[in-house]
Amino acid sequence: MKAQIYGARMLHIFSAFWTLALAILVFGDVMGRTLFSQPIPGTKEIIQNSVVTITFLQIPLAIYSGSMLRTPILADALPPIFRKIVRTFAALLGLALFLGLLWGTWPSFWDAYRIGEYEGEGSLRVPTWPVRGAVGAMSAFGMIAYITMIYLDWRDRLIDELEAPGAIPNLEQ
Repeated sequence: MKAQIYGARMLHIFSAFWTLALAILVFGDVMGRTLFSQPIPGTKEIIQNSVVTITFLQIPLAIYSGSMLRTPILADALPPIFRKIVRTFAALLGLALFLGLLWGTWPSFWDAYRIGEYEGEGSLRVPTWPVRGAVGAMSAFGMIAYITMIYLDWRDRLIDELEAPGAIPNLEQ
């Protein structure tokens, strides 16, 4: 459990630095266009592929911290056992979503890797298999995170089951 959360945090930090690098790339591209009438080649392709990957790298920590989108209106009106059932049902839906993503992404990842699929023309060609692989891997990680959260919820080891049902501070138990 600690290793899963540590891994999710490291992926989140990596994605934050990647986002910073993209900001620097965009700044350089804009300055190159403005000052020298010469953009940085491949900026569009790099950003286009990076945004998807960065988003998926942040999913496991969002699940573990209880930061996924939720509406407390229903939860506030239910008794604790029914809140737990609703959270479990929501986690099972998330699990099914990531299973579907994994199921749909994995074959296209192998095809893209096998044939050397890329995006972009001219001076920079960006391979698509890393993005497809990241979506598949983070979908698997998301499934593991949801299974872990269901387990922790039914063992009463969440932070605050009403306000922020995350798993991060209760690692000692």
